[in-house]
Amino acid sequence: MYYFIVNLSGGSGNAKNTWKTVRKLMNQKGIRYKAYVTKYEKHASLLARKISMLDDEDLRLVVVGGDGTINEVINGIQDFHKVKMGVIQTGSANDFARGLKLPNHTGRALEKILASDGNSSIDLGQVTSGNGKKHLFGISSGIGMDAIVCKKVQGSLQKKILNQLHLGNMVYVLMTIQTLFSMKKYKVSIFIEGYNEHIFQTEQTMHFQDLIFLAGMNLPAEGGGVLMAPEANVNDGMLSICAINGLPKWRAFLLLPLLVAGKHTSCNGVNIFNTSSLTLQSEIPMVLHTDGEYIGDVTVLKMEILPSILRILI
Repeated sequence: MYYFIVNLSGGSGNAKNTWKTVRKLMNQKGIRYKAYVTKYEKHASLLARKISMLDDEDLRLVVVGGDGTINEVINGIQDFHKVKMGVIQTGSANDFARGLKLPNHTGRALEKILASDGNSSIDLGQVTSGNGKKHLFGISSGIGMDAIVCKKVQGSLQKKILNQLHLGNMVYVLMTIQTLFSMKKYKVSIFIEGYNEHIFQTEQTMHFQDLIFLAGMNLPAEGGGVLMAPEANVNDGMLSICAINGLPKWRAFLLLPLLVAGKHTSCNGVNIFNTSSLTLQSEIPMVLHTDGEYIGDVTVLKMEILPSILRILI
């Protein structure tokens, strides 16, 4: 059975039309399905929890929404062995769908889902904050500048206005520039528990005195296509870490175009390495996000990879 979780207020403004098309195609094909429309924040998590607990041997859960809705669904699933998940994108960023190279055409996306056997699987990331609370992510988790931007963008008037003009990604660019020049830099210690020695050499502890941000990437891009870790692979059992440290803010500003294009990896101040797990400690609280959703301000966290945990209709 196909179960749809639908967010009709998708960031691009086309969510209602997208769902109308999906519903029409499903009815034309005579395929049985049930649909659930989200009504409030975190409702998708509750729906995913209930659906994933159903007694169904072929449970196919399809998200019609953006990255935020996908994140809610992933965090709501109770039994990943039972669920096969598909995505029809309606958001303003769509980094999850883009990272998996899913069609942005509604009809083609649905056809791909219906034709899939669900035997492909992908990694998910997990971040645990100092209070022990765990959050899963499909795209990325980060602290510092990118997390502050996510916190500001979430529910902002600027995002709503630019979404209406189909320029939703621009809000991330504008907020990033503003945040860079207003934020504090951070002093952090990082213990690498599962590192890739071919990339990271042999050292397992890092101390950053002037950290601007650190992003743990499961997919290459976040923030509407910013290629933080161009080589990130959702099937390699590793997180790709991108950290910017020790740069004056004006040099970090000049680095932004290279960051968007994924041409920053060899620049001074850029630290990129792969790891299956890391623990980070900061002297002062830092903003934390997962998949662009604000989680809280933390001083201690653990990031890790959960290999091949999510079966995907692809």
